Amino acid sequence: MKSSMKTLVLVATIAASLSACADMTPAQRNTAAGVVVGGVAGNLLGKDTGATLGGAALGGVIGSQIK
Repeated sequence: MKSSMKTLVLVATIAASLSACADMTPAQRNTAAGVVVGGVAGNLLGKDTGATLGGAALGGVIGSQIK
């Protein structure tokens, strides 16, 4: 029972997150992609919350400048 509930919540979360990106401008998509990539890189390099947040912020700034 718990496994099927977790699967249902996971599928609902993925569906909601994908539908939220449907009407984004290219600049918004680039910013979101930069935040994700920067956050992952910050976490891998720094292995703490501050590094993750710093990487996400820097990635968002860089992603927003890509045309």
